[in-house]
Amino acid sequence: MMSDDNDMVSNPTNTPVFADVLAERLSRRGFIGIAAAGAATAMATSPLAISEALANGPTTLSFKEVKQGVDEKLHVAEGYDAQVLIRWGDKVMPDAPAFDPAKQTAAAQAQQFGYNNDFIGYFPLPFGTKNSDSGLLVVNHEYTIPFLMFAGMTEKTYLEQETPEHIEIELAAHGASVVEVRKRDGRWSVVDKSRFARRLTATSPMRISGPAAGHDRLKTKADLTGTRVLGTLNNCAGGKTPWGTVLTAEENFNGYFSGDPAKTKEAKNYARLGFAAKSRYAFSKTHARFNVESEPNEPNRFGWIVEFDPYDPNSVPVKRTALGRFKHEGATCVVNKDGRVVVYSGDDERFDYLYRFVTAGKFDPINREANRDLLDSGTLYVAKFSADGTLAWLPLIFGAQWLTPDQGFNSQADIMIETRRAADLLGATPMDRPEDVETNPVNGGVYLALTNNTSRKSDRLDKVNPRADNKHGHIVEMLPPGGMGKDADHTATTYTWNILLLAGDPANKADAPKYAAGTTENGWLSCPDNVAFDSKGRLWISTDGAQNAAKIADGIWACDVVGTGRALTKRFLRLPTGAEMCGPEFTPDDRTFFVAVQHPAEDEGSSYDKPSTRWPDFKANMPPRPAVVAITKRGGGTVGS
Repeated sequence: MMSDDNDMVSNPTNTPVFADVLAERLSRRGFIGIAAAGAATAMATSPLAISEALANGPTTLSFKEVKQGVDEKLHVAEGYDAQVLIRWGDKVMPDAPAFDPAKQTAAAQAQQFGYNNDFIGYFPLPFGTKNSDSGLLVVNHEYTIPFLMFAGMTEKTYLEQETPEHIEIELAAHGASVVEVRKRDGRWSVVDKSRFARRLTATSPMRISGPAAGHDRLKTKADLTGTRVLGTLNNCAGGKTPWGTVLTAEENFNGYFSGDPAKTKEAKNYARLGFAAKSRYAFSKTHARFNVESEPNEPNRFGWIVEFDPYDPNSVPVKRTALGRFKHEGATCVVNKDGRVVVYSGDDERFDYLYRFVTAGKFDPINREANRDLLDSGTLYVAKFSADGTLAWLPLIFGAQWLTPDQGFNSQADIMIETRRAADLLGATPMDRPEDVETNPVNGGVYLALTNNTSRKSDRLDKVNPRADNKHGHIVEMLPPGGMGKDADHTATTYTWNILLLAGDPANKADAPKYAAGTTENGWLSCPDNVAFDSKGRLWISTDGAQNAAKIADGIWACDVVGTGRALTKRFLRLPTGAEMCGPEFTPDDRTFFVAVQHPAEDEGSSYDKPSTRWPDFKANMPPRPAVVAITKRGGGTVGS
């Protein structure tokens, strides 16, 4: 995401920040599970202890680490191949023209792979199998960078330089792409003219469902029903439902709207979401719906989780309002032991919150159609962490506690539209940019990446808190009660929590990082963002912002979560300069690891005409291009071991 989004703080509450809670807990109980002795303690005292003994050595990860550094290329661990599978502008739809960066058109872009690929979801073909050699890749497209997409522009001048055609190209470059992919003789390819091929854009028709659907605050001149909307914006991470649909998360949607929000009836709502009078996009030049003074309700139609069926290219995407409206990062699903489905999502802004949605109905593994609207009914919760190591899930229900008309909430719809403000009133714990949340398939634990928070100052910390000006971030481990794996109760109102690691450079005492003993000079990381698990329950971490925070390129690190390898991170992949690592996704057999390379060359002063790298093509007539990369082990075998 763009740096101005990273720097935003819009939470006005004085609830103790997570750093206060962490400091108090560390001072009382000591740091659990970091050094080798701490790891042994964690295994002995928590359900993270897995009966299977570790393989030889302190870690189960056998690859040779990539060295720290920054240059114009992508580097993967020795013995692995990194194949560029699909790039911005590549063909998605059957009639898509070849990419010509000097002659871009909106019509072409609407049929080509979009910009800034973020989430990756692999869906086996046929549906319901675990086929790891043939499937659908669903990739969402977060945002556009005009001065890296179009000639003659710079970061300072692009808003004035953009023409109506530029704007239409950008709208078409948002959304999502669905492509069929196939592995033959160890190489992946995109299947041409697949019946599953699809492009969603910022103008694709979508439906609104759930508690807020049809509410007056979602009605506009173009949609008097409040149930139809054009497009999806700023999709950042996502998830896969047990019934084989995609959940894509709308994040920093506030930046697309111009006009003074203070002049609208939604002023308080928009202030809490960080709206400003000046947009970082030129969309309102040609589309009145992106000006809040012209269409004051249009922003209420964004900031949701969007569901669509990749197996049905004619299906209409649906914005599921029961999951709340905020700057969603991810939507990770797990089927609870009682059949209900739980969806975890972070609100990616400094001092904002972690959420969980629990469906009212139960997942039907036999009848796919029966799950079609499962996400329209249920309870949304927000997390409150305590210093004693417990986590309480607070329900966001109309009429309960402070969520009443005297606080401006007249229905459940109002709570879903202003989820942040409702969470403020319940006393949720402000976090350090809650990003991806993933569940471990082996131990049932829930892992949250907190990317950073340099806005956290010492006056909001107690004397023992080690992480003021937290520029490197950390990872929190949350343990539902009930047992490991499928026995974990993800609907329980109380969990326990630990810190898995505190990121930063061990050579810099001011960073005060915490890893396992044995972490090398190449193994430390900064700014964890998206995370994924392989089938062995090992954690794979992608980063966003390490180049700015730590002067090392973003990339992929991995570690065990139990034993002596717990929090012993190893660098697996290093990105080109300016790029962010996104979308880590394994095939079911762990033999392919898909990753998304976002915004290569987004360095200060870099532009289309003079980029800091021309990855992945390295041709004078080609700009840097976001791309999806397929990583496989040379000679076959599972990734990581």
